[in-house]
Amino acid sequence: MPSSYYDPLINSTPASQPFADSYWASTQSLPVLLPSLKSSQQTDVAIIGGGYTGLLTAYYLATEFNIDCRVLEANQVGFGASARNAGFVLKGSGRLGYLAMAKRWDLATAQGIYQEFSQAVSRVEGLINQHQIACEPQEHGYLKVAHNPKALNSLKAAADFIQQNMAQDSDFTAQFISADKFKTQYLNHHQAYGALRLNDGFGVNPLKLLLGYKSLVQKQGVSINEQSCVVDWIEENGKHRLLTEHGELLANKVIMAGNAYSPKQFNQRVDDKFLPILSNIIVTEPLTDDELAQAGLHTNQVTMDTRILKYYFRLLPDNRLLFGGRGAVWGKDAAEPIYGQRLKLAMDKCFPYLSRKKIAYNWTGWIAASMDDMPHVYSKNGVGYSLGYCGAGVSFSAQAAFRLAQSIAGESLPDLPLYNAPLPAMPFTKARRIGQWGYYHYGWLKDRLG
Repeated sequence: MPSSYYDPLINSTPASQPFADSYWASTQSLPVLLPSLKSSQQTDVAIIGGGYTGLLTAYYLATEFNIDCRVLEANQVGFGASARNAGFVLKGSGRLGYLAMAKRWDLATAQGIYQEFSQAVSRVEGLINQHQIACEPQEHGYLKVAHNPKALNSLKAAADFIQQNMAQDSDFTAQFISADKFKTQYLNHHQAYGALRLNDGFGVNPLKLLLGYKSLVQKQGVSINEQSCVVDWIEENGKHRLLTEHGELLANKVIMAGNAYSPKQFNQRVDDKFLPILSNIIVTEPLTDDELAQAGLHTNQVTMDTRILKYYFRLLPDNRLLFGGRGAVWGKDAAEPIYGQRLKLAMDKCFPYLSRKKIAYNWTGWIAASMDDMPHVYSKNGVGYSLGYCGAGVSFSAQAAFRLAQSIAGESLPDLPLYNAPLPAMPFTKARRIGQWGYYHYGWLKDRLG
């Protein structure tokens, strides 16, 4: 991990950063770099960011609306969160649950958002199947582990609410699993008080999924320029001039798809409106069949616990355990060994047998949280963005990209807070990191004391 780690609240550009030394990068040779933007070029829609959102927005603009577009990637496709995450395809909703949504707005709004996130999972699975993207999708199932009795009751209330109010006409199922059954048939998790199994999540290799999307875009004849960081953006007479180190792109419309990797001062529409949060992931050495049995790892289903400072984990296709959680508060501390060591300690408490296994990979990456805990997909006057996935980007980015393409093409979007409101500004922006530090300490105490 580089010592000069990119921090979106500190650095003015994510350019010239090395590719993450992740487990995913070890499973897939990176393609040859695509040419950077040279001289002056023109396009109808410029897309800034070559992750899931940017690539799929380009794909839908080309296939659904026959709109000319070009993707500008500051580094190489796969540099950012799209190839660093844990590969969980979930019906996520940012940090806000559906019951909380119904209380904040109303039941109909919560139902609409639920349907958008349901379509997101189906859209990802449809793209994988239709285009035979070899991204190692694993068995379906999303396990939510209760870390105390109170959390188990909350899981039951949330599942009942979804079952009764949102999922009557879908294939959604929710199954409660006792602590004993969970430990003997799923995962011998020593801190589990029971679990809830939802049937609509699955795991993938996120880098292979991303490169599959990249291939789809290239097959449509869309240009992708790598190592083409936008260093200046000039808006004049309703047009946009995007300046890179070696070129200039003139566009009628612009999509910002950098999410948490957007630099601190990029465009007034997103500046100071999100909090970049470091997520840290470790991956063990491979486990033998006997070690899997000894550790009590009986499933490849994606799993997350109910802590405020959540841990998430899954058994990978080559029998390594992936285990993730929060990283450092400040980017300058991202490479400090203590954060990987803390994750290893947490993993060993959950699965004591693994204390004898070494960690083969340890990396970190940024996710983005919004002030209202919801992703926002918004466009106005020819400029759009999608930002604030807060860990749900593997799935929702696909739906967000489709909605962005619709919006740019002039179609109306569902009247939901996801789409009809811009990102709210963060208060006390210069103190965001201090607030995050305080929240982490509150979360640690809350998780510890219940």
